[in-house]
Amino acid sequence: MQLTEIITPARVLANLEGGSKKRVLELTAEFIADESQLESEDVYQGLIDRERLGSTGIGYGVAIPHCRLPSLSESEAKGYLIQLNQGIDFDSIDGQPVELLFVLLVPESTNQLHLNLLAGLAECFAKDQFRHDLQMATSADELYQVALSAFTTEPL
Repeated sequence: MQLTEIITPARVLANLEGGSKKRVLELTAEFIADESQLESEDVYQGLIDRERLGSTGIGYGVAIPHCRLPSLSESEAKGYLIQLNQGIDFDSIDGQPVELLFVLLVPESTNQLHLNLLAGLAECFAKDQFRHDLQMATSADELYQVALSAFTTEPL
């Protein structure tokens, strides 16, 4: 599965206002529930439980919150790109505020797919130009186009 297969224009959100890690994850779970057949509480709980194991803030203003959900079918994975309207404390490894989130939801039974997608995301977000282009985007459509371009060229 490629990164381009898990993101759609409907799964991109620009200028989310949150203020705190908890609030951003709550709003993100609501956004995901509105776009999908998933329950916002299930998504939120999965993301919070994962954050309790350690922050998903990978540095450079980026976090990749992720979790496994029993409600996703075996071959189903979903990705959501979210740009925040201001940086928030996410307990990132570099201590920098997070402005960009990529939420990854995978089936509960998936291991290798999960790891491959996370590795591909980390590779993309390690590129300065990619992060800069996402931060400069002013709409969900611009965010999607930047992500699609980067994800298309990133092999898994």
